[in-house]
Amino acid sequence: EEAVFLRKKITLLRAFSLLIGSMVGSGIFISPKGVLKNSGSVGFSLLVWFSCGLLSMFGALCYAELGTRITKSGGHYIYILETLGPLPSFLFLWAEFFAIRPANSAVVSLAFGRYMLEPFFAPCAAPVPAVKLVSLLGYYTVLTLNSWSVTWSARLQMALSVVKLLALALIIVPGMMLLAQGHTENFQHAFDRQSLVLDKLPLAFYAGMFAYSGWFQTGFVREELVKPERNIPLAVIVSVITVIVGYMLTNVSYYTVLGTEDVLASPAVAVSFVQRAFKSLISVVPVLVALSCFGTMNGGIFTFSRTLFVASREGQWPPLFSMIHIRRHTPLPAVMLMFPLVTAMVCIGDIYHLLNFFSFSRWLFIGLATLGLIVHRCRHPELHSPFQVPLFVPVSFTIICLFTVAMSFYSDPVNISIGCTIVLSGFPVYYLIIHRQMPDRCCNLIASGLNFLPFFPTLSDYLTHKLQLLLEVVQQEIKTY
Repeated sequence: EEAVFLRKKITLLRAFSLLIGSMVGSGIFISPKGVLKNSGSVGFSLLVWFSCGLLSMFGALCYAELGTRITKSGGHYIYILETLGPLPSFLFLWAEFFAIRPANSAVVSLAFGRYMLEPFFAPCAAPVPAVKLVSLLGYYTVLTLNSWSVTWSARLQMALSVVKLLALALIIVPGMMLLAQGHTENFQHAFDRQSLVLDKLPLAFYAGMFAYSGWFQTGFVREELVKPERNIPLAVIVSVITVIVGYMLTNVSYYTVLGTEDVLASPAVAVSFVQRAFKSLISVVPVLVALSCFGTMNGGIFTFSRTLFVASREGQWPPLFSMIHIRRHTPLPAVMLMFPLVTAMVCIGDIYHLLNFFSFSRWLFIGLATLGLIVHRCRHPELHSPFQVPLFVPVSFTIICLFTVAMSFYSDPVNISIGCTIVLSGFPVYYLIIHRQMPDRCCNLIASGLNFLPFFPTLSDYLTHKLQLLLEVVQQEIKTY
């Protein structure tokens, strides 16, 4: 009978842990191969990693200002809604549901399965069907946990954040030791221009930015942050700098131990690293990496369920997804919604194709969100944000994002075209269902011919009621601070 309140329980330390735990995930263990493959050489790949870190810092600073200007939770969705309007925000939600989130979850799940099985099949590659089966089992476990208890999933996330940092340390330390001993042969001719292909660089940036993704997570829980005007910028700056340093050292360690051919030939770079540098930990590091991926899956399910929760509250998603379980107090409908799409993408997809597939949509809308910051400044010059970045930061970040998105059409036209088609398919859905400015005569004609579709009011209410009874969920009043 009590209302649900989003209480302010996330302190500066917890915000820092959330960002570190979100950024340090599967990316640093699977992206080095994609970055090297599309950049062409060791030196250029390291430049890409540093550039991605700098670009992430720019984006994180823009999102920090958005988080101090806009007081609602919801991340990308609410920022686009409040600055650019309902149509772009719905297109983001549409692409997030059908492309970005399921593909991202599938990538992390496949990385989890690969690292879990790699020690058992080394030096051979793990069979693809076995990898996909273990990937699905891991994802279903996280799904069940988030459906069962918010407290358990939160405690698990905190514990796995420590595991992530331990896994990075076990890679950095032996690599730095070998480098100090003079093993620099893999850095000879590091900047080989003959192997550089400019039209592949956007794909290298996609792989690198995937590893850094997570710097925007405070926006999803903005309403629960203690002193957000102060803690959001502090947490963002400290966490991104920490991750940049850690990722650069990790990549230098990879290249100190493994040559270019070894990295490109390895299905799991961290496993190949341990096989070469630290054989006594051959069965430990892959498990730590797999647990790191497990934590990333857990965080992804949590944040996406919040996005659906807010979108339902704003009237752009069915009301069922703003309901919670009456005993477990979890957003059960929102958590379970991704189950079929992630299953399908894990079964039919490949890690690097999926990376290109969802990165187009993700960075398109992140660029639009920072464009919205510029628009919001122009429309509301009287609003003085407690944290404000120089104008060149959002301008340069937006230009780079949109330019990279445009260039990716030349790099991988098939996957990018599919992602673009999914985004564009949201236009008719928005105007038929959300906007509802069709003439009454047209609406009645469509309703009479297609009255079995769930988005017409009577049947929609009936199905919502039945699902409410089946899932034991209720609509709760939400109080924001």
